[in-house]
Amino acid sequence: MPLFAQKKIEELFSEKLNAKRTFTVTLPPYYKQDKDKKYPLILVLDGDYMVAPFEGIFNYTGYWDELPEAIIVGVDQNYSNQREEDCRINTTTGLPEGSGDKFFMFINDELLPHLEKNYRLSPFKVIAGHDATAYMGSLFLFRDNSPFKGYINFSPDLQADMETRLPEILGKVNKPVFFYMCTTEGDAPKLRKKIEAMDKTIKALPKNNKLKYVFEEFASGSHYSVVPFGVPGALYSIFDSYRPISPTEYKDKIETLPSGYVDYLKEKYEGIERDLGVKMVIRLGDFKAIEAAILKNAMYKELKDLAALAKKNYPKKTIGEYYDGLYYEKMGDNKRANKAYMNGYTLDAIGEYTKDFMIAKGESVK
Repeated sequence: MPLFAQKKIEELFSEKLNAKRTFTVTLPPYYKQDKDKKYPLILVLDGDYMVAPFEGIFNYTGYWDELPEAIIVGVDQNYSNQREEDCRINTTTGLPEGSGDKFFMFINDELLPHLEKNYRLSPFKVIAGHDATAYMGSLFLFRDNSPFKGYINFSPDLQADMETRLPEILGKVNKPVFFYMCTTEGDAPKLRKKIEAMDKTIKALPKNNKLKYVFEEFASGSHYSVVPFGVPGALYSIFDSYRPISPTEYKDKIETLPSGYVDYLKEKYEGIERDLGVKMVIRLGDFKAIEAAILKNAMYKELKDLAALAKKNYPKKTIGEYYDGLYYEKMGDNKRANKAYMNGYTLDAIGEYTKDFMIAKGESVK
């Protein structure tokens, strides 16, 4: 029976705002089962209407393992004109002031510490918003130690001269930052003008390997449909490195390597953990992609390294012994190949590498 995401409403008293604030927390389906695993945080402003599109994409992609599991927190802002107060800024500086500054501090000094204390969060945190709240979220870039590594901006309502000041900040980042921005042809003209100017300025910046910037402009839609249009693109771009090895990645980046196929696989998963805060077992399909590249390019000695990596990731499974056996087989040592294959009989099956498969491989090299 499939498990579903666990969703609950919480309330937190804010000393900064001198008021209670409500927010929803959506936990991954297996959160309670895997008690050591940590998850990226997607903090969604305008949570009263923006959480649902994020939940839908994560539910869908979880089936295919296209995106990592994440904890989604939506901050409720749609009552008693609360949103307007939360987003109050100084029209000259473009920075939060008054109730806007207090809301900014509520997020940074109260809500995030509360979430860190009560949930297993990885260091990778993303903030998302729509028009005024998108702009508000992007202002965390002005902090020396912003808690966020990812910024999702749906049709941001840029204030003052931020279409030039924000790019200046982005151009100087010295830690990985993921910045997504989108609009539609049917968006409010006043918003589009500044968004397009900012996009042009960011794209003209000197190359900075620490910045990953993605801009999308949708041919149809309105200021409101920009959110459901943009959520998939935002998440897929921010978590691009997480996805399994695709046919395109295999053809363009792996198959063409002269050597170092196992190193490529190690670096891919080290990058996922480093950049996204997601520690995971290497997927079986990715092992098979590297195996295919090794065999195609006759770099058989790398099979020994692949075997060691497989044993580290799947110590109780047959796959490590399979690669050991394949290594010896390709090196012409059938006696050792037979022994390695037959060792698989004592281990648990994984994928097509069943006990019967391992025995058959052992018999084939006698």
